[in-house]
Amino acid sequence: MSLSIGLLILRVVIGAILMGHGSQKLFGWFGGHGFTGTTGWLKSQGFAPAWFWALLGALGEFAGGLLLVLGFLTPLGAIAVFASMLMAVIRFHWANGFWSTQGGYEYPFVLMIIGLVIGLMGPGAYSIDALAHIVVPSLLFWVGLVLAIIVVAIGAVSSYRQTAKQAPAQKAA
Repeated sequence: MSLSIGLLILRVVIGAILMGHGSQKLFGWFGGHGFTGTTGWLKSQGFAPAWFWALLGALGEFAGGLLLVLGFLTPLGAIAVFASMLMAVIRFHWANGFWSTQGGYEYPFVLMIIGLVIGLMGPGAYSIDALAHIVVPSLLFWVGLVLAIIVVAIGAVSSYRQTAKQAPAQKAA
């Protein structure tokens, strides 16, 4: 029982935080820039098509967080959270080192690991999954996790390459 209560608290708190973070990108809530602003920023970071990556990242945070809060299709929500935070770590924070005080990857890394752990452990007894007897097959979780890592790698590498191509053109102008 304590384990299920602990998982409920963890899912709800982390899921709500991620929903808020995603809503900044999707709707401009909580001081965010909304979808248009997020798309423009990702375009400036070399992501193409920027709207696709903005939608993927924002939905990974918002929808992934919502699934965690509800404890519904929990492993899929956990994969969405893991993937969006992996992109944040690799593409936006890695160069700044570990600590968040320097803009580092400490915070998104913690959220990424929590997403992974919840995906591995499941939602616990206090969840829609448990109430409705929904079990996402373990193989689907692992395949989804691997696919998410591949998509993040493609996005990160292609955006780095695009940014590298833009740098000489900007210097020449």
